[in-house]
Amino acid sequence: MNTTITYREAVRQAIREIMEKDERVFLMGEDVGRYGGGYAVSMGLLEVFGPERIIDTPLCESAFTGAGIGAALGGMRPIVEIMTVNFSLLALDQIMNNAATLLHMSGGQFNVPLVIRMVTGGGKQLAAQHSHSLEGMYAHIPGLKVLTPATVQDAYDMVHLALNDPDPVLIFENALLYNTKGSLDTQIPPLAIGKAKTMRSGKNLSIITYGISVSKALEAAEILAAEGIDAEVVDLRSLRPLDDEAIMASLRKTHRVLIVDEGWKSGSISGEIMARINEQAFFELDAPMGRVCTAEVPIPYAAHLEHAALPQTDKIVAKARTIMEEL
Repeated sequence: MNTTITYREAVRQAIREIMEKDERVFLMGEDVGRYGGGYAVSMGLLEVFGPERIIDTPLCESAFTGAGIGAALGGMRPIVEIMTVNFSLLALDQIMNNAATLLHMSGGQFNVPLVIRMVTGGGKQLAAQHSHSLEGMYAHIPGLKVLTPATVQDAYDMVHLALNDPDPVLIFENALLYNTKGSLDTQIPPLAIGKAKTMRSGKNLSIITYGISVSKALEAAEILAAEGIDAEVVDLRSLRPLDDEAIMASLRKTHRVLIVDEGWKSGSISGEIMARINEQAFFELDAPMGRVCTAEVPIPYAAHLEHAALPQTDKIVAKARTIMEEL
């Protein structure tokens, strides 16, 4: 059935459906129970499933992420919610040194079917400590899968995909997407983890992006179309694994590439994508690659400065024009 709901409702619906079908699934994190979640995703779930499956945790990310790993090893299917991505750094030892490595360290004996959801991105005036986009950093770590749902459909599908995966999956939900509305069809099979999606076909320029920047790239593509520039927009959907095949296929159509990444430029996923293009399809390029990233500063609190620091539609349009002017 096709319905129009918010991104937040899509995540909640997916969690509820899975919990109704599988008693091994439970949700744990700060304020997920009585308060309904820091971003209201789990609102109402405590009343349905009770405190043994919707578990409010202490303010200790290392402890409850570690508990999630232990539960996964014990046959459960935990969903760990970390309120914002910067807090996940307090659990980095658990995520990187335990969840990501145990399958390898056990010689393939122990999978860790753990799902970690966390809020990412700036734009809500939460200042420098709560506006990070660190998904590119986590994409650096072998043993993890890193998902970045940009649409209502993917917000729903990726929860299902993650909970059916035998290994640890991190889902990064951009805070600005929760109130956005979109179409959800629960009957169509989800696009697999690691597969990108072409959101708009084009022949002059490939805009490669993910998460909140997908909608900005689509807006930019409409502006560029009015100027005679036909831009293709590719939603990566997954940062680990990356869909190299889709990236190179788009490049071979357009021969020009612009990457939009809400992470900082230095050491970013955008740099990794550029390196892979350079290795695999350099001679397809008709112009130097370009990218639009977050300014290399702590994210400001002031709204106008925060807006200026983050990738925006006008910046994407300006960079696209520059790339198209290259010989």
